[in-house]
Amino acid sequence: MNDLRRELVDIALRWEQAFGNAPAITSALSEYDAAHLVGCSLDVYSQSMQGATSVQRGHDFRFNDVTYQVKANRPSGKKGSAVTLVPRASNFEWDRLIWILYNTRYEIQEAWLWSAHEYRHAFENAKRLSPKDLRQGVALLSRTDSI
Repeated sequence: MNDLRRELVDIALRWEQAFGNAPAITSALSEYDAAHLVGCSLDVYSQSMQGATSVQRGHDFRFNDVTYQVKANRPSGKKGSAVTLVPRASNFEWDRLIWILYNTRYEIQEAWLWSAHEYRHAFENAKRLSPKDLRQGVALLSRTDSI
């Protein structure tokens, strides 16, 4: 499966080089990567995603009876593409949220974990979320770590 991820990233980067913007693969990659970060095996993740849709409400995946919502950012590397705005959760029908920041090559630079309660308490009334805000969670991976 890791080969499949690598192929997807390679194709997306080639597409971006040819046409100026990358296909929208960040959501699919981030869900896959988040599952890996919490210890979900590729086989279990694959099995759990059968029948799921990209627009299912509530959570992105379930592992060990915990539901996960995943948010991610990837800068393009072009002028003005630095990540300053983090997508916010639109509901609280999940147990844990994972935010992932990629580099331009879809390599994880950092990943942060939040419980639904802590996230809601911290950000329910926030108008805008930045990477600095999400970095207040539990670090799953930081730039100095590797996966």
